[in-house]
Amino acid sequence: MNYELFIAKRIIAGKEHKNSISSPIIKIAIVAISLGIAIMSISVSVSLGFKNKIREKIAGFKGHVQITNYDNNFSDVSTVPIDLNQDFYPNFKNVSGIKKVQPYINKAGLIRTKSDFQGVVFKGVNKDYDFSFFKDFLVEGRLPNYDQPRNREILISKSVLDQLQLHLNDTINIGFQVESSTGFKSRKPVIVGVYKTGFAEFDNSIIVGDLKEVQRINRWKDNEVGGFEVLIDDFDLLKEKGEEINLNISPTLQASTLLQNFWQLFDWLKLFDNNVWFIIGIMILVAGINMITALLVLILERVQMIGILKSLGSKNKEIRKVFLYNAGYLILKGLFWGNLIAFVLLLIQKYFKVIGLDPQTYNVSTVPVEFNFFYLFLLNTGTLLLCLVMLLVPSMIISKIQPSKAIKFE
Repeated sequence: MNYELFIAKRIIAGKEHKNSISSPIIKIAIVAISLGIAIMSISVSVSLGFKNKIREKIAGFKGHVQITNYDNNFSDVSTVPIDLNQDFYPNFKNVSGIKKVQPYINKAGLIRTKSDFQGVVFKGVNKDYDFSFFKDFLVEGRLPNYDQPRNREILISKSVLDQLQLHLNDTINIGFQVESSTGFKSRKPVIVGVYKTGFAEFDNSIIVGDLKEVQRINRWKDNEVGGFEVLIDDFDLLKEKGEEINLNISPTLQASTLLQNFWQLFDWLKLFDNNVWFIIGIMILVAGINMITALLVLILERVQMIGILKSLGSKNKEIRKVFLYNAGYLILKGLFWGNLIAFVLLLIQKYFKVIGLDPQTYNVSTVPVEFNFFYLFLLNTGTLLLCLVMLLVPSMIISKIQPSKAIKFE
């Protein structure tokens, strides 16, 4: 009996489909699965790309966790100094998973030129600062040199540079308000590096310079800073690490995570997950309906063969398996072509950045792509299994076919 089922399997999967009624139906089903898995893979990769890119950029500007004085009230500008000599600096020994702790001071300033002006935040850092983020987005010049007696070198964004019609190596005039008086202090730093991250909110405001310069402007001591940025190893543990850090710092200090300080932005990112789940659901449903249609047509085309197999003693379960195996083959074929299409398109976007975006709206200049092969494997496996489960019901029609009537069926 296994021989008859083997022959039946070959007949169903054979070249006869090319000249049968089911041929265009099967092709449509394969195309539907191919397009479905391609759209789902692209959606997942782009969604992950958006989240990771925006996380990376916010952390590059602000760190994963910020430790500040309570009196700052989460202000972006440092107003109350903190003692640099803390138990958690330079190494956070009481909390695991901490990559780096780095001090900073933020100071609001105003760049003035002959024809224009621009409000900025001067971010003062020291030589221990992790410049890898700005190095990746450096488009002109170099990083500031902190191995000199007085460092007047700064990094400035491409957007501010263009808006004020400045150039690399220009000396600019920045005015800072002195909090102890109503006057302003002026500094003339030199632009040695230009960065461009595409994150408009920060590109339009933040310039990076020497922490000691801000200490002089604020009349702070050498051991006084505005706060500390903490970089962690695993972003998924950010909430837990933020709570741990809060428990291991002075009661006069507070630790706030990116999730707290930029909650609106992360809520916006959650919408991507909702959209991706909606797309996945629709695509699997469409693929499943097409496969159900294809399976029903296959069964109706092979009614006589089913009747013959039953008359020879084949069980309904065995015959259903034959059709489900062939349906599974068609699904796998669609998944193969769909994945191939998705990977080609995603690789083109990743390396050639064909599709651009408005950074003012999306905080990135091109559509970001992030490959996560574990998620893609789950997506393919889930699609295969769900489609096969959806095919179990229509395959039950086989049990309703009677051999005496099926053999006469035309």
